[in-house]
Amino acid sequence: MFKNQISANTVIYPLAMLLMMWLGFLLQNFGFFENCWGAIIPLVPSGLKGVVLSPLLHGNLEHLIGNSIPILILLILLYHFYASIATKVFIGGWLLTGLLVWLLPPIDIFSGKYLYTCTIGASGIVYVLAFFLFFSGVFKWDMKLLTVSMVVALYYGSLIWGVLPEELFSRTNEPSNVSWQSHLSGATIGTIMALVFKNVGHKKKKFIWEFPNFYSELDDKLWQDYREKHPEHFEEMPQKKRDEIWEHLEELRRDRK
Repeated sequence: MFKNQISANTVIYPLAMLLMMWLGFLLQNFGFFENCWGAIIPLVPSGLKGVVLSPLLHGNLEHLIGNSIPILILLILLYHFYASIATKVFIGGWLLTGLLVWLLPPIDIFSGKYLYTCTIGASGIVYVLAFFLFFSGVFKWDMKLLTVSMVVALYYGSLIWGVLPEELFSRTNEPSNVSWQSHLSGATIGTIMALVFKNVGHKKKKFIWEFPNFYSELDDKLWQDYREKHPEHFEEMPQKKRDEIWEHLEELRRDRK
């Protein structure tokens, strides 16, 4: 899994995702995807196509750039350190997160009223990748993967607050434009996938001397040579000498008391 050189997929897939996101934004500005077309509309059958399309659509340039940078970085980490399962995590996380968002009714936490919402943006995938990379290193308990986990936690640790409704931290009771449902869904799916794939892909390296029946002729020869050159180290200590050492230790123990 760990390679000295960066593979082609490590670069191709992140750049391809970035290209699709920017192409989707360009089409939006040319008048495509209007009136929530391509967005996730919870519990509305026509909103199901947003499960596939919504990560490619964004509300404005700031929204697009804000998702582009973490998508690029996290996908590079995913495809470099988890090459054998990266596509499953990426595509599976994309679809499962979108489906979970579609199943979650957008309820106003203050009034309890149902809100008709159109959810777009790749932030759900960002949460999938961040939580998968963090918890996968923890579950596998491998030092190299734990380093990746710590890097993700250092740079994206603040994402944890995004899984909660922004209204909880606001002085107004106005519904937020940020979809905490997408963040929560992505975090949940990413964590579950880290647990599912914890025994897949990279296996912790076990050195030959860690096996119980390990035997080395070279080690045995070195040990025999040492015994021949230093026989005095293997002579049995006289009983009188052992008694003297024991008495000395007892005296030291009493002095400490």
